[in-house]
Amino acid sequence: MTQESSEATSTRTTGLARPREGTGFGVDIGGSGIKGAPVDLATGEFLEERVRIPTPQPATPEAVAATVAEVTATFGWTGPIGCTVPAVVRGGVARSAANIDPSWIGTDVATLVREATGVSSVTAVNDADAAGFAEVAYGAAKGRDGVVLVITLGTGIGSALISDGLLVPNTELGHLEVNGHDAETKASDAARERDDLSWQDWAKRLQRYFSHVEALFSPSLFVVGGGVSKKSEKFLPHLSLETEIIPAALLNNAGIAGAALLAAAHG
Repeated sequence: MTQESSEATSTRTTGLARPREGTGFGVDIGGSGIKGAPVDLATGEFLEERVRIPTPQPATPEAVAATVAEVTATFGWTGPIGCTVPAVVRGGVARSAANIDPSWIGTDVATLVREATGVSSVTAVNDADAAGFAEVAYGAAKGRDGVVLVITLGTGIGSALISDGLLVPNTELGHLEVNGHDAETKASDAARERDDLSWQDWAKRLQRYFSHVEALFSPSLFVVGGGVSKKSEKFLPHLSLETEIIPAALLNNAGIAGAALLAAAHG
């Protein structure tokens, strides 16, 4: 995978980015940055260096859509795109807004972004779902059968459930109640930092969370994503589960690759 560019420039448009068979385009909307790149759908590799533009503040739907348009215009991309949103998404419409501006609730993200960018079509997907789908298609869970659960640990806890290659969207398992608390308020990476927990003490909270999820779904594999997964050796060995648990492989590239692939799958 290629490295990220700190800002977009209008001089970067090349033929590589233009839609052709086997290529897609993904955009990952985050709290601090909006990232995008053309993707080789066979491998998940970026065809060009990805572009990152700071997320506008306030991050209203209209302002974010305009920034997504900047990203796609940088590459001269006019074909279908996949676009992640940190929200429950049904039928292209955002149904929640856990860590984004409340005005997103009820927004037809797919239509808004399509009109702002001028691309042919937009598939809007939950950000954790996109990242998880990419890990199964290209990353740590490639070739694994059964129920794979990709859990991202960051500001909150995101989740993606893939059963024999099929995505079950919007699981939002970070909001499961564990010991009377919303799980992500106690077991996210942000909670670890907030409460100044040692890796071992944080692992105790993760143990309760993963044991609960394991009992509910009996997965064949857990994949742990989020930036903290780069330090997985500090906490994964402290967990005792029946299910194999491994770190993610794609890290910050997963959302873009997964969004592009899901857009292609949706035709």
